[in-house]
Amino acid sequence: MSREFRRLADEHGGRIYTLALYLLGRREDAEDVTQEVLVRLWRYRDRIDPARTRAWVAQVTRNLVIDVSRQKRMRAAVFADGADMEETVAASVDASPDRAVMNGELRTALEAAIARLDEPYRSILVMREIQDYSYQEIASVTSMPLGTVKVYLHRARRRVRDVLRTGAHDGAD
Repeated sequence: MSREFRRLADEHGGRIYTLALYLLGRREDAEDVTQEVLVRLWRYRDRIDPARTRAWVAQVTRNLVIDVSRQKRMRAAVFADGADMEETVAASVDASPDRAVMNGELRTALEAAIARLDEPYRSILVMREIQDYSYQEIASVTSMPLGTVKVYLHRARRRVRDVLRTGAHDGAD
């Protein structure tokens, strides 16, 4: 394996995997998507503007996630299944066992709330809040106007808050 490929994989692999896992909910599918995105990144590396690499990676990841979901004809089931997400979110480690339990419960509830979001709300929320993409990068990845991204992010945050408060999700705005 070339040093350049390893550098690209080290730089982008974690971000690709995390996004794919949050969107698909299954570790195996996320690994497959990660591998395919890295192969495409390597193949097209000379054609990608270095300033846009991060957005390109997110867009290709998101597109492949959609393809995987369609191929399985279980998009709703795949997006709703969050069983493997817990493995990717680092727990906040605290000296207090009670605090660790509370952090774990909060993390689990948050992951479940995110998993219940419909697309594109989930993608936008994960890219912004977990992966720290800029609003403009998200707009580029999703091919949405900047204002729409901001509105969808606001709605996604509100839905997650509502789910955490009430434990219910109705899917409506």
